[in-house]
Amino acid sequence: MCQLLGMNCNTPTDICFSFAGFQARGGLTDVHGDGWGIAFFEGRGVRVFLDPKASSASPVAELVRQYPIHSLNVIAHIRKATQGVITLENTHPFQRELWGRYWVFAHNGNLKGFMPELPGHFQPVGQTDSERAFCYLMESLRHRFPDGEPSRDTLFAEIRKIATEIGSHGEFNFLLSNGTCLFAHCASRLTYIVRQAPFDQAHLKDQDLTVDFRKLTSPADRVAIVATTPLTDNETWLPMAPGSLMLFVDGAPVDAGPAGTCAFIRTDPPAC
Repeated sequence: MCQLLGMNCNTPTDICFSFAGFQARGGLTDVHGDGWGIAFFEGRGVRVFLDPKASSASPVAELVRQYPIHSLNVIAHIRKATQGVITLENTHPFQRELWGRYWVFAHNGNLKGFMPELPGHFQPVGQTDSERAFCYLMESLRHRFPDGEPSRDTLFAEIRKIATEIGSHGEFNFLLSNGTCLFAHCASRLTYIVRQAPFDQAHLKDQDLTVDFRKLTSPADRVAIVATTPLTDNETWLPMAPGSLMLFVDGAPVDAGPAGTCAFIRTDPPAC
């Protein structure tokens, strides 16, 4: 089972602390040794680092860990291969352009017999079910909204519909972002935490590393972290319900209900 990591925040933030624990799961504290990748959005641009080596032994991962890139939206993935050989083209996250924006996607699970026709703009480069699902998702959105990006709540509803369709073929946990928000779909296992004032210390499960967020943040900062399993052992992580899709904006989950009713979900008491 692959591992997912996502970050969404209201001010550009580095992911070095969370990535330190996440990196260890790629062959050190867990068996996910078939490659890793991470994507950082910066404005309308995106930096993507990929390596088919295990993240725990990857010089590129060490570079990312030591290089505090500040971003509003980040998606990372460490791979345990189920479909497709261990090569760079099969390494998540995957990237495509739609409606004049980059979209980034990473998947955890196994889709059996999912071989949709892809006659349009989006074609997979590698052999994974994950990239195929991403291309199908992008093609479905492009076909459904040919005149441009719809409102966020309309987009949410359509992504949920497509996720349900693809998920009928197997396990479909995924993270998706266009740089303005983060979508997280839970098929079986996904957790999240919102860090906001009053901040406190956090200790990683996979590394003996503690950080005091009180020294690194301002009272207005808010950061949402999504991971397959909790990264810290002294904080309260919330499990997502299987079959659910969540939307994170400005570091908080958003209730994307009927058109025009998007509203922030309260996170009191703070989950730090």
